[in-house]
Amino acid sequence: MSATVTLEQWGTGDLPLLERLMGDPHMTEHLGGPESPDRLRERQARYEGLEGGNRMFKIVDVSSGAGVGSVGFWTKEWGDDEVYEVGWMVVPEFQGRGIAAAATAQAIELAKRDDKHRFMHAFPNVENAPSNAICRKLGFELLGAREFEYPKGHFMTCNDWRLDLRA
Repeated sequence: MSATVTLEQWGTGDLPLLERLMGDPHMTEHLGGPESPDRLRERQARYEGLEGGNRMFKIVDVSSGAGVGSVGFWTKEWGDDEVYEVGWMVVPEFQGRGIAAAATAQAIELAKRDDKHRFMHAFPNVENAPSNAICRKLGFELLGAREFEYPKGHFMTCNDWRLDLRA
């Protein structure tokens, strides 16, 4: 069964969804824990003001019209190059339906059309089996595990997945 979702540019009314995604201990268990209300408001403002090819979208479930998650990509210095980093999240009651994979596939197509960077990377925690499975499903190549500090003071091991946007 394939999920039917659309992407909408992240907007001014999306703070409640962001609070459900980044303010929830369960949702952020692979990201160092929930963000404070102040950090969430800062993130909301950052998402609303993205430019230069950086994008953040609300994932909308077509059948219900509900905002069920986020997906986005942004420029990151990686090695000697600039690449896109991609990330996604889906609220618990909509997980396991293929929504994150469907939404991320749409985001990849948008990044390909931008033609700004050759490669897109995803860095899911090595223990985040669903996100690693999405990378595999969408054709990313596993380059290996890397140590990351995110957020500041919290170290974790993530897989480095790479997708050639021009292949």
